[in-house]
Amino acid sequence: MDDQFYRIKRLPPYVIAEVNAMRAAARAEGRDIIDLGMGNPDQPPPKHVIDKLCEVAQRPDAHGYSQSKGIPGLRKAQANYYERRFGVELDAENEVVVTLGSKEGLASLATAITAPGDTIMAPNPSYPIHTFGFIIAGASIRSVPTTPDDKYWEALEAAMNFTVPRPTVLVVNFPSNPTAEVVDLDFYAKLVDWAKFHKVWILSDLAYSELYYDGKPTPSILQVPGAKDVAVEFTSLSKTYGMAGWRMGFAVGNQTLIAAMTRVKSYIDYGAFTPIQAAACAALNGPQDYVEQNRLMYHKRRDVMVEAFGRAGWDIPPPPASMFAWAPLPPALKEMGSLEFSKQLLTHAEVAVAPGVGYGEDGEGYVRIAMVENEQRLRQAARNVKRYLQDMGVNTAGT
Repeated sequence: MDDQFYRIKRLPPYVIAEVNAMRAAARAEGRDIIDLGMGNPDQPPPKHVIDKLCEVAQRPDAHGYSQSKGIPGLRKAQANYYERRFGVELDAENEVVVTLGSKEGLASLATAITAPGDTIMAPNPSYPIHTFGFIIAGASIRSVPTTPDDKYWEALEAAMNFTVPRPTVLVVNFPSNPTAEVVDLDFYAKLVDWAKFHKVWILSDLAYSELYYDGKPTPSILQVPGAKDVAVEFTSLSKTYGMAGWRMGFAVGNQTLIAAMTRVKSYIDYGAFTPIQAAACAALNGPQDYVEQNRLMYHKRRDVMVEAFGRAGWDIPPPPASMFAWAPLPPALKEMGSLEFSKQLLTHAEVAVAPGVGYGEDGEGYVRIAMVENEQRLRQAARNVKRYLQDMGVNTAGT
């Protein structure tokens, strides 16, 4: 009966859910599935963060409604993080709002600024909320590439010249989920100039800001002079501090967009549990050695995964950032398609990955591999994959 509802009719079946259901069924049967599908961190937050949560939760006055936009101390902590990490000054009162993870923040802002029939530009492939947050709000999507090359800029110009109505918002996500691609500050500078010329808002998803490798820190679009005139940026504590289930994120930047988002949020939520916000302050203000250790852990996992899967007969480009690898299907099995390949891998190799088509039609031919298992399990996954490839007649000799 749900097909009678306007917004539900605009949402196709979630392709990745099909693989997730198969994984759950296999585990219910007692099978040992190595789950590289969901980007769910396997390490707990720092001890001092958990201690702060427990400490504040003991207070009798900590259990009432919280501020929807976030407690002042947490907004100041996020502003301090931006100054420390990017050299960007933020007004904690008017340019920072706390969100229930970056996913909720993107959806709330989409609700605040989208009118039915608006056109939004979003990358393809992309994390689903980048498109469906706006689709739920009533917009139409004009896809642009994820890869930031000449074709990217050509696609932006074509979107502005040949789309009716003209797009009003552009979503960008670097490091990209799912492709792990990155950009430099020159790219953002060019993008800000472009957005000002075309009068387009930019929404930047920087959820993987601290998972960068090879000594190349990821930039923020707000480092560009004048970027706050047109841009808002979303970050999250989920991957940086192992706090995925805590649902702590932020939107920062343009005051007009932050005010619109804050107003919508004031109607639909009361903000996160106060002890969680206090613990988030401890994460941002406290010692940062965990962040570096976390980055080194994922870096080592990346190298192990690329080497082990390569020896198994599946060449995977090493991602320059994020906790994901964007892996082309083995050439001999490319015709199978990403969804069927993911199902086959789960059934016959007991390894779960996310089919690329679940991130948009341009994701076909790829799967996303999350580096959320330890090095031993990654090597075991590679051995399982090698057996599967050999069973399928794929030549793995010399690997």
